[in-house]
Formats: sequence, C-alpha cells, structure tokens
Amino acid sequence: MATYIARRLAWLPVILLIVSFITFALGRYGPGDPVEVLMGQYADETAVERIREQRGFNDPVVVQYGRYLANVVQGDFGESFKYRGRTVSELLRKKMWVSAQLNIAALLLSVSVGVPLGLFAAHRQGTGWDTGTVAATLLGQSIPVFLTAPVLLLVFALKLDILPTHGWGGFFDTRIILPAIAMGVPGVAIITRLTRASTLDVISQDYIRTARAKGLPESVVQRRHVLRNALIPVVTTLGFSLAGLAFTSFIVERFFGIPGIGNLFIESIFARDFPIINAVIIIGTTLFVMANLIVDLIYPWLDPRIRLGGAYAS
Repeated sequence: MATYIARRLAWLPVILLIVSFITFALGRYGPGDPVEVLMGQYADETAVERIREQRGFNDPVVVQYGRYLANVVQGDFGESFKYRGRTVSELLRKKMWVSAQLNIAALLLSVSVGVPLGLFAAHRQGTGWDTGTVAATLLGQSIPVFLTAPVLLLVFALKLDILPTHGWGGFFDTRIILPAIAMGVPGVAIITRLTRASTLDVISQDYIRTARAKGLPESVVQRRHVLRNALIPVVTTLGFSLAGLAFTSFIVERFFGIPGIGNLFIESIFARDFPIINAVIIIGTTLFVMANLIVDLIYPWLDPRIRLGGAYAS
C-alpha cells in the first residue's frame, strides 16, 4: 500500500506544474494587463511601464513562472490586485474554512438522508414507495439552488420566522441551516438514486444468496454484504464532493451573505485578480488529487475483492 500511495503522490507535483503553468500563462497573456488591473483605469503609461519593470513582468514568462513557483513552494501566493496590501494566503485562509464548514454540513445532510432513502427505495422496488422516492429525487435534483434558496427563506424566515436569513456564525450556528439545506437537497437526490441503483445490483448477486443460504441473520447480510458494496459508487461521488469542499458554494454564499471563498473567487474572476485565481486553482487541484487517493484507499475496505491498482483478488 505504501508503494501505491507513493506512486500516486509522485504524480501530484507533475499535475500541479502543468495546471499552474497554464493558469499562470493565461493570467499573463489573457485579457487584462496585470499592472493595469493593479493600478485601475486611470493608470499612467509611464508608471505602468515602471511597475512592470520593477515586478519583472517584462521578463520571459518562464522566468516569471519560476519566480512565482519558488514563492508558492514557501506558501507565498503573492499579493492580491484587488485588495491592496493583503496577501492571497491571508485572504484565503479564513474564507476556505468558512466554505469548508458549509460544504461539510451540506454533505452530511446529503449522506445521512440519501443513503437510507436509497436503501428504503431499493428494498421496496416496484411499490408506490419506490416510485414516490424516485419521483421526489428527480424533483429535488432538477430544482436549481437559486430557486431553492428563495423558497427556504420565504417559508422558514419570512412566514414561520424560525431561522435567520443571512450571515455567518460558524458550524454550530443556526445561520448555517438554510444554506446547508439549499446545498444539500440536490446531493440528497443524487445519493439516493446512486444508492438505490447500486443496492438493486448488489442484492441480485450470488454472494448475497449464498450468505442467506448459510443462515446469516438478515441484519448481518444487509450491513456486511449489501450496504458496504452498495456504497462504492456513493464513495466515488463523495470523493468529487470532498475535492470541491471549499470552492463549490459561491451561489449560496452570495445569496445568504456568507463570507466564503466561493464568493471571493467569483469576485476575483470579474476583477481579474490573477494571484487569487491562480492560488484557488492550485489548491483545488491538490484537493482533487488527494480526495481521489482517499477514495481509492477506501475501496478495498468496502470490497475486499478490490486490490489497489484496480485488479481483483484471485
């Protein structure tokens, strides 16, 4: 296992080099000169050229990238163009944690509701309960967040007046409830459908019939054989969700006034704040690779037939 992990981690610097160079080059050659963005629309041409020379923007892009990479290795992503005098690391640190907490809450809601609902529907295949569950999940998956959020505010904040409308107070504050529900509802629908489909496939396998023929209690069969194997596609989906924990909630953050990184990232794109954009992409790529590695390590625990590398044990 150690060899497999080391081999997978060895690819991380290569992937980061490719992604970060493409992003860095787009920031240099894409629309919007970095110095003009930094100085604003009333920039003087002489001052712009002087700052370009001071900051090394006239050097070849490879030299600029090497200098940038040397700083990134030390945890220095540079200074924000939009927020003068503030480093990118300083801006991202707190906002990433806020977004991560919100996404964790939504993910917990999706899993805690979606998995039991999918199992319930699968064991009642062909009944009204199954049809109703599938219909409800399709409805939940088809409604976008920007429609779910106003309805939640209208019902729970305006009509019932039991939950706050906006702001942020941490993971255990009531202000996280509505945004977590708005983000978690589509996840519930996706996980329910995945769990149902996977469970239907698992319960038809020979090893399930063999386990029952051996006289194992039904609770053991369901827990040890059905549930663990049915969770494999769910874990794959959760891996992608974990990779985007701190970056996928920008619509909800803007709607509920949450000071997360998603909102900052969107603002940075419109403001062409390239240091923040580069940092978010590098961090997001790292999280994606690490999340997929974690998912691969979970597979053999769920199904002992799976070996690391994708082969099956003989």
